[in-house]
Amino acid sequence: MTAWFEWLANTPMSVSIRESLWGYPIIETVHVLGLCLFLGFTMLLDLRLLGLSMKRTPASEVCGKLEPWMVGGFAIMIVSGGLLFYGDPAKFYGSIFMRIKFAMLILAGVNVLIFKLGTYRRVKDWDLRDKTPSGAKIAAGLSLVLWFGIVAAGRAIAYFLPPG
Repeated sequence: MTAWFEWLANTPMSVSIRESLWGYPIIETVHVLGLCLFLGFTMLLDLRLLGLSMKRTPASEVCGKLEPWMVGGFAIMIVSGGLLFYGDPAKFYGSIFMRIKFAMLILAGVNVLIFKLGTYRRVKDWDLRDKTPSGAKIAAGLSLVLWFGIVAAGRAIAYFLPPG
C-alpha cells in the first residue's frame, strides 16, 4: 500500500500541488471555509435536535433549510481535502492522525445514515413535541463529538506528520 501512495506522490499533479507557492495554501483555505460552512450549519441542526436551540421551529424545517448548505460545505471539504491529501499522499498515509480522522469520518457518515434511515423517517411525528426522541439526541450528540474529533485530528496532522 505504501508503494502505491509513493507512486501517487510522484505524479505530476501531486508534485505540482506540493511544490506550488500558492496552490496548497489556497486549497487549504478553501478546505477550512468549506469546513466552516458545513460545521456551522451542522452544529445548528445538532443543537436543535438536542433541544438546545430553535425549539419552536420544527426539526423538519430546520433540516430542510440547512441540509443544502451542509451538503454544499461537505462537498467542498471532500474535494479540497482530497486535493490536500493528493498533494503528499505518502506522508499523509503515514500519519496516525490522518487515520484517526478517516475513521471518525466513516463513523460520522454511519451516524448520519442511521439517523436518516431511522429516527428521521418519523420526523413529522415528533416535529413539534416538547421532547426530541432519544435517537435524534444521540445522533446529534455523537455528531458533535465526532466532528470535534475530526477537526482536532485534522489540526494534529499538520503538527505530527512523519518525516519525508
